[in-house]
Amino acid sequence: MSHSYDHGGNIFSVARQMGVSPADTFDFSASINPLGISPLVRQAIIDALDSLVHYPDNNQAELKELLAELNGLTPQHFAVGNGSTETIYNLPALINGKRALIVSPAFSEYAYALEQHGWEIIRFLVSPEADFAINLEELRQALSNGCDALYLCNPGNPSGILYPRQIIESVYDICRETGVFLVLDEAFMDFCEESSAKDAIVSSEHGIVLRSMTKFYGIPGLRLGYAMAAPSVIERLSAMGGPWSVNTLAQAAGVAALKDTDYSKMTIDYVEQERTFLKEQLSAFPCLKVFPSSVNFLLIEIDGGMTSTELKERLLQKWILIRDCANFIGLSNRFFRIAVRTRAENVRLIELLKEIF
Repeated sequence: MSHSYDHGGNIFSVARQMGVSPADTFDFSASINPLGISPLVRQAIIDALDSLVHYPDNNQAELKELLAELNGLTPQHFAVGNGSTETIYNLPALINGKRALIVSPAFSEYAYALEQHGWEIIRFLVSPEADFAINLEELRQALSNGCDALYLCNPGNPSGILYPRQIIESVYDICRETGVFLVLDEAFMDFCEESSAKDAIVSSEHGIVLRSMTKFYGIPGLRLGYAMAAPSVIERLSAMGGPWSVNTLAQAAGVAALKDTDYSKMTIDYVEQERTFLKEQLSAFPCLKVFPSSVNFLLIEIDGGMTSTELKERLLQKWILIRDCANFIGLSNRFFRIAVRTRAENVRLIELLKEIF
């Protein structure tokens, strides 16, 4: 089944349609690190170029050892993929079931991947009015209705909401009691690592944690992500797909990124500062509601007057891309998402919104 990839970040096709270079556009639609690539990662990629004459390390040994060390686990707890999306597409076959519950609104690829394997999809809607809170009792009832898997993203995408660790652990308890496999997508957890429920999830075979390395480290064009789970789950996951899915440059970049703790700290500080600035500026608009966020993007609701689709078109004329959230199940054409960018870009966006509203 083909689908149009309805994500943010389709900057090449947008720039082509507008007859401009991608460099001339301001991309608020994809939540990528505004600081760009770490200089250490850039150098590691350059240094690895000559080793392209060899096949990549199919076991990603160096990267897994480093991940194990940083997360207090063993290398056997990790599977590395060509972006976390590759793992999302392998999961339906790994879990071996027929009915999945997706906490929605959610990343569209979960459903696309499940549909390819003939799964039935049920939505567990969390409401913007309640700041996307999860009612555990309602979730338990929904899961005991013959579900095989639960997909949950924390921090939420597109909501930006961080569920407390104890909520996630309660969700996992419910999954284990009802025989449901938990797919916990922590693609944006680098911004709030201390809230990760990874150690609880990997302690039994009923769940998996997904991580992206492309957003936080600003390398989405390189494709790199990993999964954490009990070694028996990882062993089965690693046997899926073909060999060499993680290229040599991505592995070198991953190792350098994980070692560059200065860049990580700078990123977290910078994003927090700019997110606070954006939130204050946007909250001053009477027609906009800005949702709380723990990550490098903000979800915003427009109160009357204009739809998110109209706003997207208006901003496109000024070469600014935002993520219209009208096609997220559980949201409407009143919602849009913006990435936290550099101060100059953020100011430009605010100025244009002042003109429009």
